[in-house]
Amino acid sequence: MPTRAPLSFATKFCYGLGQAAEGLKNGAFGIFLMFYYNQVLGLPGTLAGMAVGIALVFDAVTDPLAGSLSDNWRSKLGRRHPFMYTAILPMAMGFYLLFAPPVAGDWPLFFWLLTFAVLTRGAMTLFHVPHTALGAELSDDFEERTTIVGFRQFLSTLGGLGVVLIGFGLFFASTAQYPQGQFNVDAYAPFALTLSVLMAVVMLVSAMVTQREVPRLRQPKGPVQRLNPWDALIRMMGETVDALRNRSFRWMFIGILVVFLMVGVDGALGLYMNTFFWELRSSDLMYFFVASPVGVMIGALFTRRLNRWFDKKAPVVWGTAWWSACQIVPVVLRIYDLFPDNGTPELLWTLVVIKFVQGAGVVQALVTFGSMVADIADEQELKSGKRQEGIFFAASSFANKCTTGFGNIIAGIALDLISWPRGAHIQSAADVPAETITTLGVLYGPIVAGFAVVCVWCYGHYDLTRERHQGIVLALARRQKEEEGEAA
Repeated sequence: MPTRAPLSFATKFCYGLGQAAEGLKNGAFGIFLMFYYNQVLGLPGTLAGMAVGIALVFDAVTDPLAGSLSDNWRSKLGRRHPFMYTAILPMAMGFYLLFAPPVAGDWPLFFWLLTFAVLTRGAMTLFHVPHTALGAELSDDFEERTTIVGFRQFLSTLGGLGVVLIGFGLFFASTAQYPQGQFNVDAYAPFALTLSVLMAVVMLVSAMVTQREVPRLRQPKGPVQRLNPWDALIRMMGETVDALRNRSFRWMFIGILVVFLMVGVDGALGLYMNTFFWELRSSDLMYFFVASPVGVMIGALFTRRLNRWFDKKAPVVWGTAWWSACQIVPVVLRIYDLFPDNGTPELLWTLVVIKFVQGAGVVQALVTFGSMVADIADEQELKSGKRQEGIFFAASSFANKCTTGFGNIIAGIALDLISWPRGAHIQSAADVPAETITTLGVLYGPIVAGFAVVCVWCYGHYDLTRERHQGIVLALARRQKEEEGEAA
């Protein structure tokens, strides 16, 4: 496995641009989807949470399948790109229809939400998993991999930032009729159409530019494979079990199961917290939601340096603990009347600073984790003789989506358990009992974020250091030379 020339800035940027589509989709799902169906359209929280959660679990199950297929596929376009191109149109159509339901009533809305959430997520999986695995193939350098993941994370975050700016800055801006623009039901369809077009464009550009790198990437041995879903499913299950036998990956996998359970609850309840607990206005929400992505993008610039100074395990541990602290502290201080009052400029800017700092801290974990998985794939290749970036990243994505899905289900059930009032007429804290709002805050902050202790403990078991990885790369290079010599 010889060392390759460094990638150009343009290649790394256009590769990362594909992740902007995932950021746009995740931003819209995380901020608006539950709120739109539950609070605006009046779908019960349990049904809304179940639909979003089932779609995420379905998506999670298809991730390893997409990873296994793209690991073993052969074509003139390479093993990743055929899936990336195929995903673009169904993803864009499904996303638009998700936010433009022509039906009313609890069960029709439930099935519409479930159907098009599944379609959107399934199509995005077909792009996202091969695209993420492609990033591990583009370079075998320990530090350049962190840079590649940094581009991916930066542009994913930029996509999430775009959702906030387009949403609260344009479609959900405060008006005389809708002081809280997120309650304007007629704004959601044009909002979704705009994002659909943007996602399709960045996916296509990323796929077309990275297509040039295919000739220099390793291809699986053997004849060109055709799609056989049953065989692929069986193979995927076996490869996933093999991946989990890797000690470092197993502990990382358990850790992210817990992380994304927290993220699922956080995402589903975020707009509720800001509308009712913190009582932020529509114009304030843009600043609040912008702060974390900006922090992520700035923090990503320092990740490679931190990895060089402290190796990779420490930034993952610090980033996870930092995210949790920034979730818990503001809520606890508010409960004890030690935080600025609602409706004051001090409150808004304190929250903005906290979200910015939270983003700058958590990105150290996000970027470094992706780089660590690429290193684990090298370790697994040395043991098994197979390149399996797809299955490792797909298993990670499985943990992300499956537990985020359960997080959404938990959030929806929790809203019903605390008797949260729903409907577009519920627009301020005055419309909700004070004790219900406090319960929401405790659930969102101390209860959910406190589980980060488990994540930190799991990450502590990761043991693939820079020195070990260098030895793995050298061993792989020797093996390849031996195979080339035998072939000659």
